[in-house]
Amino acid sequence: MKEDSINSGRVQKAPESFLTPSGIKAVFAEGKKGRRDFIRNAFAAAAAGAAAPMAMAQGNPVPAEGGDPNILNLPEHATGLGQGVAVEGYGKPSKFEANLQRRQSPGLTQTTQASVSFAPLQSLFGIVTPSGLHFERHHQGWWDIDPSKHRFMINGMVKKNMVFTMDEIMRLPSVSRFHFIECGANTATEWGNVAVPTVQYTHGMLSCSEFTGVPLITLLELAGADLKNGKFVLAEGGDGSSMTRTIPMSLITSGEVIVAYGQNGEMLRPENGYPLRLVVPGVQGVSWVKYLRRVEVGDKPYAAKDEAIHYVDLQPDGTHRQYTNIQEVKSVVTTPSGGQVLLDKGFYNITGLAWSGKGKIKRVDVSTDGGRNWRQARLETPVLSKALTRFNLDWVWDGKPAIIQSRAQDETGHVQPTYQQLRSVRGTRSIYHNNAIQSWLVQENGEVKNVQVS
Repeated sequence: MKEDSINSGRVQKAPESFLTPSGIKAVFAEGKKGRRDFIRNAFAAAAAGAAAPMAMAQGNPVPAEGGDPNILNLPEHATGLGQGVAVEGYGKPSKFEANLQRRQSPGLTQTTQASVSFAPLQSLFGIVTPSGLHFERHHQGWWDIDPSKHRFMINGMVKKNMVFTMDEIMRLPSVSRFHFIECGANTATEWGNVAVPTVQYTHGMLSCSEFTGVPLITLLELAGADLKNGKFVLAEGGDGSSMTRTIPMSLITSGEVIVAYGQNGEMLRPENGYPLRLVVPGVQGVSWVKYLRRVEVGDKPYAAKDEAIHYVDLQPDGTHRQYTNIQEVKSVVTTPSGGQVLLDKGFYNITGLAWSGKGKIKRVDVSTDGGRNWRQARLETPVLSKALTRFNLDWVWDGKPAIIQSRAQDETGHVQPTYQQLRSVRGTRSIYHNNAIQSWLVQENGEVKNVQVS
């Protein structure tokens, strides 16, 4: 299953002067002087080697076929009248980006109402996932709920049961924060061995957005919640699956948990929980209850169906570990990654994403030889708590097989484990919370494949 090299990650062709052994050697030498000199001198050498053909191309337009060289054939967009302003409707991407879309894994589930669409991580820039490419996970389909009829209730260990309309919630002081959301089953297919070809399918149950809403603690205080004895909150969704999850009160009193109605500057999309969802930073996505209609304050975990028998970690001795909520430190190289093709030897930018449910990413190291040697990558700003962090590393491919990996460390000191380290504790029969180091094999023909290195 080979993806188009441009649409699946925009891996560009290297300048031809990189292809000679002397050129490659020179670029490696320049790399020691610093990144700017590394790139500047590499491309200067490429430009010098291609000076003759570049001279004709600098003007961009080309002479008219069989005619006066002073008469140029200009493209239509340089001579004609373009389309008018779209005064109505919702803006759409270019038709040339039609391949950039969420994808459902064939045969993953029997019905689309209880399935997943994977975000195209290999084609995204920065850290924000566009709302239309945000991954989806449904348990009984999605709904487009009338916000004027939707209600949100608070009950349990409170002084006064309260019911809020959307208008009442949106009139309260709001906050906007960037956070990642990752399904607990992200990378589940790789527990036993390599199962899927691309990063969209290995890690695509992951997205990062700016969420806007009201801190849940504000609403609980309005209801007079017993914050001393109320140790947990049960969050309940309004869809047919009645998704319910226990949230520790310690997460809520910190002010991080948001009752959100906004995403990336607009209202939530219906498939992402419109008109109201819970945002629980750093915690697996199933706890980010969509179509949120109720929270109940209690003094003990609720052992709901989706935390007592589902979303549990199978241990090697056959026992189940429950309430494993925090998404541990993790990273993945998105380019080059499985399904992509490196068209020629030469300079490439290795890029990827890192995240941790425990806070900020502190460091990411990248290896191109299967973990024998590591180089520290650049962390691109912003570096935010419990949000995706973009990392980059300069690399010159010499045309030989290479195994590319990334290893993240968060601000608490936790380091992303190898598969050998993770399996020594968890075995091979788990489904959830796989945060092992991902490996991509670059073959001599430039094709990139998913492999595992213990």
